[in-house]
Amino acid sequence: MDVCAGYEPLVEATRGGIVESLHLGALAAVDSEGNLLASYGDPDLVTFPRSSMKPFQVLPFVERDGVEHFGLNDEELAIMCASHSGTDEHVRVLKSLHEKVGIGPGDLQCGVHWPTDRETALDMRTRGEEPTSYRHNCSGKHSGMLAHARLRGLSLENYLAPVHPVQQSIRETVAEMCGLHPDDMIFGIDGCSAPVYAMPLSSFAWATARLMDPVDLDTTTQLASQKVIRAMNAYPTMVAGPGQVDTVLMQVMQGKVISKGGAEGFQLLGIKPGALATGSKGIGICFKIADGDTNRRATHLILAEFLKALGFGAEMDSQAYAPFNRPVIKNFRGIEVGRLRLARPISFFE
Repeated sequence: MDVCAGYEPLVEATRGGIVESLHLGALAAVDSEGNLLASYGDPDLVTFPRSSMKPFQVLPFVERDGVEHFGLNDEELAIMCASHSGTDEHVRVLKSLHEKVGIGPGDLQCGVHWPTDRETALDMRTRGEEPTSYRHNCSGKHSGMLAHARLRGLSLENYLAPVHPVQQSIRETVAEMCGLHPDDMIFGIDGCSAPVYAMPLSSFAWATARLMDPVDLDTTTQLASQKVIRAMNAYPTMVAGPGQVDTVLMQVMQGKVISKGGAEGFQLLGIKPGALATGSKGIGICFKIADGDTNRRATHLILAEFLKALGFGAEMDSQAYAPFNRPVIKNFRGIEVGRLRLARPISFFE
């Protein structure tokens, strides 16, 4: 079995004028009508979106008017879509959400880890505070699943079981957004113990475009999609955290996009209708880096280069986005020793 099947060289790292390292990847850009606009590698590569699924996992809860039922605000909805960095602000919002829903940290089955926000983790260690499940980056998603179960009067104890009605609703919603039958998606277990599904990149890119531009969906799903996008754009810090690429990208793009990363080198980017030009369709861009892109350098470059190609050069070259737009490789003395670049130019299909 060729483990690299479907991938092609996507990002190159150079040194001394030659290519030293390669990140293989696959990418699909699709508009809300399902047209493939651009691709690298196999646009139908089947892979797990991991945490990039979160805006879709909350949709069935929003469709059932769960936000209104519990009196939740956009900040609380945004954290349900999050891979947050565990700051005190994230914990504040989670506690507010839990109080409204009637759940607690003991109900969360995501596990416990230290905050990924280094300053928060250091402050906690200084004051001798141990982390709880509130600090887990997926605790917002799990809170949304628990709220969904509470809304429907379902068991909280087994809310992660694939046969639980909440998980069945999520699977059906994700499949519908992707234009697939639920049985066509491959089942897996995510890092936080929740079910996750694999599907073709192009299918998930189309789902992303439809989330941004849900014109062909029923009224209930249209309204739910709009609420999710509005919340993520209104509170990007809840979606990731200070200094995190998803948060900073949504801030500099000022409501034109949503950005949501997933583990093992997956990334979702949604572009709103009308953001490129008057009457332009919503676009979904999804890509997967074969090696998992642990330090996210390939992901950062691809996001910047694709958005530049779409006409957002000023935003990508802004001071605020500078930490994520660094094609130059420097050593510890600050000397330029190489560069990152796309392996081939970006081309969009007619």
